Amino acid sequence: MSLYTIADLHLSHGIDKPMDIFKGWQDYEYRLKNNWNKLITDEDTVVIPGDISWAMKLSECYEDFAFLNSLNGKKIIGKGNHDYWWVTKKKLDDFLAENNFSTISVLFNNAFEVGEYAVCGSRGWYFDSEAEQDKKVLLREVGRIKTSIECGLKLNKTPVVFLHYPPVFNLGECKEIFDLLLEYEIKDCYYGHLHGVNTHKLATVGEYRGINFHLISSDYLGFVPKLVR
Repeated sequence: MSLYTIADLHLSHGIDKPMDIFKGWQDYEYRLKNNWNKLITDEDTVVIPGDISWAMKLSECYEDFAFLNSLNGKKIIGKGNHDYWWVTKKKLDDFLAENNFSTISVLFNNAFEVGEYAVCGSRGWYFDSEAEQDKKVLLREVGRIKTSIECGLKLNKTPVVFLHYPPVFNLGECKEIFDLLLEYEIKDCYYGHLHGVNTHKLATVGEYRGINFHLISSDYLGFVPKLVR
């Protein structure tokens, strides 16, 4: 049983929003499926922290979730900035159950035990938020991340945090989230959101202030899930 992760799948089976217009994204769904099923077994778990589907409504997500459900292994999904279809956890759980998407679970104010790890996390937010509304959203996200980590600690497992937004970028920190990671002595944090070679170059990857940061956006990984454990 192994734990993997990959973010930013940007699936668009239900709407016309092709990603292959962008450099490096040609045939990306075929490449993703091929790489995934060669690497992942049904005993493994893959965390997908956000930007899963371009759909605007949950009803438009069916084909994307069917694709995701058909891939090997269990999947734990979190919210990204483009997941406009995201609703309450209960509605998401009901949608998954009604459609027999039994391999998919939702990470939201909770944690999942996978081996010796507790999978924790939330969307996160911009590190340079100045507007009052952004500050409110940021504080809500800090609360959700804290709740998730606390749930993980109750499992008596080592918390590993998965975010959509990077808590540090080009050595600029989202202080509220970064301080939370330091407070709970988180050793590994995985994040997505960042696309394109020029942006990837500015990403914080590796050890920074005692935390190991991992960029896991799908184009950065070459559409190959990254091994966590």
